[in-house]
Amino acid sequence: MALFAPPPSKSKPYPFSPLPQPIHRPARSFSPAQPTKNVNTLSYKSTKTSVLNKWNGYSLEGKVRISRRVMSIVNAASTTVSENGKESSFNRILFSDVVVKRPRNVLFGRQWNSVDLGSAAVVVAMHLLCLLAPFNFNWAAVGIAFGLYIVTGLLGITLSFHRNLSHRSFKLPKWLEYFFAYCGVQALQGNPIDWVSTHRYHHQFCDSDKDPHSPIEGFWFSHMSWMFDTDTIVERTGKPNNVGDLEKQPFYQFVRDTYVFHPVVLAALLYAMGGFPYIVWGMGVRIVWVYHITWLVNSACHVWGKQAWNTGDLSRNNWWVALLAFGEGWHNNHHAFEYSARHGLEWWQLDMTWYVVRFLQAIGLASDVKLPTDTHKQRLALADS
Repeated sequence: MALFAPPPSKSKPYPFSPLPQPIHRPARSFSPAQPTKNVNTLSYKSTKTSVLNKWNGYSLEGKVRISRRVMSIVNAASTTVSENGKESSFNRILFSDVVVKRPRNVLFGRQWNSVDLGSAAVVVAMHLLCLLAPFNFNWAAVGIAFGLYIVTGLLGITLSFHRNLSHRSFKLPKWLEYFFAYCGVQALQGNPIDWVSTHRYHHQFCDSDKDPHSPIEGFWFSHMSWMFDTDTIVERTGKPNNVGDLEKQPFYQFVRDTYVFHPVVLAALLYAMGGFPYIVWGMGVRIVWVYHITWLVNSACHVWGKQAWNTGDLSRNNWWVALLAFGEGWHNNHHAFEYSARHGLEWWQLDMTWYVVRFLQAIGLASDVKLPTDTHKQRLALADS
């Protein structure tokens, strides 16, 4: 997440995700007419489980059903696996059956590059700015923060960066697509090209050794510290060769090349409107709030909650994250049907992003809205769900 650092070359991306980011792979084709297959392998020393994924268009169309026996092997491997058959001592995450396979600390014992330092500096600065909130309180500033939370969090991150750009769950007129994407830029989570690249890699290698952010390396690693080790991300995933659909569009190239400029303009505008309190609340409090809500999808939704579908990974449905993140917390639903514009598949699963998409569809602005079929649901449903 290079926020206020010069953009690196393509061989050194600085992806940042909900979430949004070591082996180089050749460029992939994302042609819907020519789907390809790839195998994600969850390796636990002596136990290996492969889950076959089918890539269709810009998203994984769906995962083939894996047997309950294979799922039980994966669960067992995550808790007690060793070469000599004896129980191994792993760090179990609190209130969860998820254990840390290989704890990773990115803060010490390595060399930080300029992108890592810039990203960490911005995150720390935004958190420090929040400490001034009690001394700069007024209801107008709080209103600005809440409004920007909706604009940048819902319209920008969940609707645009995630469901529209990363998974192509629906189509929008280009002017509206670009407007929503620009809302996401003001969330200060990185430019659309890098955000989308990291998220697509997360789905391709979910909870494996090459996942950019998995709790198998620690809860806080999956939550935020993974962003501060961009060299490892590049080693794991190679060049961002999975975003050709965005890289060929001049708008996204322009945003990537001028990314630092845009939040500065917003900050200046807020200061002109309401002075320093608008900076504290509209930038500091709002950005940190959206940060952690987005990050919880990467961390909490792979640790706490329930699984309704055979996805072969740790994704969970978490109602309280869904409430905060405009429906993104129904994460097991999303990993089962990654192409779906709707994440809250049950009537009681609140999904504000889906309601906006459905409204856009009703007025003719959203088209080709993708939803899971009954056949696909039956194929992935857990027997005891």
